[in-house]
Amino acid sequence: MSEGPSSARLLTVPEVALQLGVTEETVRRWLRAGDLPGVRLARKAGWRIRAPDLEAFLQARDTRQPPT
Repeated sequence: MSEGPSSARLLTVPEVALQLGVTEETVRRWLRAGDLPGVRLARKAGWRIRAPDLEAFLQARDTRQPPT
């Protein structure tokens, strides 16, 4: 069975921050600015980020030049 968009793993802000080596506030800033897609749950529950959205965000921000 293939995974559809609704079955993607949801990551928390602390998980994303740890994975990327940035602060939680940096991740929240990206979310508020719309740079990183995410879903805002109840105020105390915070944000959730779909794993495929994080991958797309990272690919779009990759500034490395391809090998020639």
